[in-house]
Amino acid sequence: MSEDLTKQESHFAFGENWAAYSEKIGETEINEAVAGLSRLLGGERLDGKRFLDIGCGSGLHSLAALKLGAAEVVAVDIDPASVATTRAVLEHRFPSGNYTVEQHSVFELDPASQGTFDVVYSWGVLHHTGDMDRAMRLAASLVADSGIFIFALYRKTWMCGSWKIEKRWYARASSKAQSRARSVYTFFVRLGLLLMGRDFKRFVREYRGKRGMDYYHDVHDWMGGWPYESISPREVDSFMHKLGFSRVRSFVRPGNILGRRHGIFGSGCDEYVYRHDDNG
Repeated sequence: MSEDLTKQESHFAFGENWAAYSEKIGETEINEAVAGLSRLLGGERLDGKRFLDIGCGSGLHSLAALKLGAAEVVAVDIDPASVATTRAVLEHRFPSGNYTVEQHSVFELDPASQGTFDVVYSWGVLHHTGDMDRAMRLAASLVADSGIFIFALYRKTWMCGSWKIEKRWYARASSKAQSRARSVYTFFVRLGLLLMGRDFKRFVREYRGKRGMDYYHDVHDWMGGWPYESISPREVDSFMHKLGFSRVRSFVRPGNILGRRHGIFGSGCDEYVYRHDDNG
């Protein structure tokens, strides 16, 4: 019998990684997360809006939504460690906020139960669900008419097949083997930056400007990100239009940084914002 990749037990331990990352969350990370979400929102606030965070991870971006005035935040994750971490972060950083944190797979969400949301947000998650197509359809069904769907997905590259093999191995490897693999990966990133005339230490210092994230936790997340799927911007646009959505904005990663066009060091996420057309 083939493995059911939609089940949490088949996934990489994302929650453990985000629990460790949450210990690094400070004002700098929070401010960067708020700025990153605001950028996706086109500079608008969330006052009076319902916000759904699918795959809440560390809870940092649910916190950013509260900081931007969301009237209600519902944060869900399939991983119990992420649920516990998100609760702890929100209780500590925004105890007065109107939020709920629940353990759910995207495949368990239903507008009949959860209602619809002005903003549905899922950054770097739906490609790890084991069925990206169905996950996107279900997430989109939770967007209210005229609401927006914000998501980020791995860019399809010619190296995706190789990365899929690596990720499946890494997710099941010992912590010692994972550490060795990260060392090899980081060595080649250092080399690539050196050849480009860039400083690795500065690259790591500036990395948290990317939505408040941490380089080393993101490397662990990238290398262990199983299940794994990817998609091109053109495919995303076609898919979303069929669901009755219009593109508001997108942030598509350039293809010439560290061989990203070919996926040598990873594909990276493209970011998308789509609006649900009335009666779409």
